[in-house]
Amino acid sequence: MKAVRLHGAGDLRVEEVPPPGTPAAGWVRLKVGAAGICGSDIHNFRTGQWITRAPSIAGHELTGVVVETGAGVEGFAPGDAVVADSRFWCGDCPACRAGRHHLCEKLGFVGEACDGGFAEEVVLPARLLLPVPAELAPAVAAMAEPLAVALHAVRRLAPQPGEPVLVVGCGPIGGLAALVLARGGDGVPHDGPVLVADRNGARAALVAEVTGAQSVALDAGDLRAALDGRLPAASIEATGSPAALSALTGVMEGGGRVALVGIYHGRLDLDPNRMVEHELSMIGCHAFTDELPQAVTLLPALQSDLLRLVDREIGLDEVPAAYERLIAGEADGLKTIIRPGRP
Repeated sequence: MKAVRLHGAGDLRVEEVPPPGTPAAGWVRLKVGAAGICGSDIHNFRTGQWITRAPSIAGHELTGVVVETGAGVEGFAPGDAVVADSRFWCGDCPACRAGRHHLCEKLGFVGEACDGGFAEEVVLPARLLLPVPAELAPAVAAMAEPLAVALHAVRRLAPQPGEPVLVVGCGPIGGLAALVLARGGDGVPHDGPVLVADRNGARAALVAEVTGAQSVALDAGDLRAALDGRLPAASIEATGSPAALSALTGVMEGGGRVALVGIYHGRLDLDPNRMVEHELSMIGCHAFTDELPQAVTLLPALQSDLLRLVDREIGLDEVPAAYERLIAGEADGLKTIIRPGRP
């Protein structure tokens, strides 16, 4: 079968590999319907930070159809449509026993700890699979995992009723966070203003159009003009840019909160006096806790919006070129979706 494998930092290859074969006990073989390229995939390609086995088939945002189940698997049968939990957790450490799988002491991710979804087929533990409606567009189902990440970031930020929220970065997670705020992660939309900022004007405009947010510059004057003289006290930083985070801390209201969900390249250069004197809080947001089932539940209602945020759908042969395009910042949409069945 055809697959996209990461051999090392900067070394991504489209190759013919043996199909996964009959799944082991507790595992399930899937025909991959769609898989999303994540910012962390790009980060790992550029830095090799999370390469623990090589070569490895990349891709942790995926949906597929069950082909075969291993011994002892219950609740899934051939033909079932499913999405995958990206977190490959141990189940034995204190964090796992407390249900905090995203903080597992041995945490890995699909596409790194085991082969992922940039292939025609994949085998995964049944414990990582959730059913999805078969009628969902595959591109939409593949966005369940990043939607769960966005839900978790909004939950960690905990915006107050009527409170303005600034989302910095209109990539997949930032754009989906704006969508969650606009449409409501728990069925009730956030009732305060939502502002979005991104150096890619076309992408910011798309997110603003889809979500009803207001596109702004990351500038105190522009923010005050949008908020009747105020500065935001709640923000989500989704760029992974140390420069953007540094700029953001300079345009926050005193006592403000910044939820960090971006994957960063390089070290931070922050003025700690700014943090102290303005009592700013930094809130780390790693993956998600129990938000994936919630994300799956939201997918049908969000399907039309999510499809508008897809940049393009590509085949496996086009993945290396897509990585180059994404690194160059040339995508106007939010999410590039891989469709393994495409030529």
